[in-house]
Amino acid sequence: MRLALLVPGGSGQLGRDLAAKAGPDVEVLAPSSAELNLTSAGDVLSAVGALATRAAASGAFPVVLNAAAYTAVDAAETDESRAFAVNADGPRVLAAACASRRVPLVHVSTDYVFPGDSSRPYEVTDPLGPRTAYGRTKAAGEDAVLGSGARAWVVRTSWVYGHSGKNFVKTMARLERERDTLSVVDDQIGSPTWSADLATGLVELAGSLAQDRGPASPVLHCSGAGEVSWCGFAQAIFAELGADPGRVRPCATADYPLPAPRPAYSVLSDAAWRAAGLTPLRHWEDALKAYFAASA
Repeated sequence: MRLALLVPGGSGQLGRDLAAKAGPDVEVLAPSSAELNLTSAGDVLSAVGALATRAAASGAFPVVLNAAAYTAVDAAETDESRAFAVNADGPRVLAAACASRRVPLVHVSTDYVFPGDSSRPYEVTDPLGPRTAYGRTKAAGEDAVLGSGARAWVVRTSWVYGHSGKNFVKTMARLERERDTLSVVDDQIGSPTWSADLATGLVELAGSLAQDRGPASPVLHCSGAGEVSWCGFAQAIFAELGADPGRVRPCATADYPLPAPRPAYSVLSDAAWRAAGLTPLRHWEDALKAYFAASA
């Protein structure tokens, strides 16, 4: 069955990659945050209604994939009200509109909803415990979506990078040109995720909804396979650039204090994703190689 997707946050790195997945069987409308203000109930209801009407006319199955988010982790510490408006109020309004028009919703969330002190990958059923303003607002967004009465799923991911926008990979590539050496924290562990791979997974999930094979779990995790420290990730980026990975020196989180504390360990288990019959994302190293191959 054809898919008709509405992707709020369409100008972000994930939103752009979701739009790029449009093919003969996938129609994507990806408005930017400026074009679709999720905190405006009228605008959101109109957009979701238009999606449902357009899908009905073309025989497609409508799904909303919410990629809109306030992701400035440090800025959120002093601007939590703005972060809450985008990450919690927006999803609440969107979910209400989806419930009223009976359109399924997939909402993208983050590893920051967990405390980050685990010694094993977080399962979807593990208790939340955000330690940052960003994490609190994203957790509130999850609650709003799951309690809305909409046919909705939350998909948590981590360490996302892509070809557009600002991200760790692009920053490391710039610093490789600018500095002889640099120090990167080696005591924070996670799973890098290429936004193009995440977009592929989300479109596959939308396709399963169209076939009435929605996952039993309302919460899923979808990140690159494997785990690495930020330092190890930076060294791998240098290697892909043809630079000496030894130029990246390990340091401790305590050496570089930031306004928002970072999770020490935030690897996400994809057990629920696999149980739903969805394709697990490839290993982060393979994805990084593919990212640079696509950049050439």
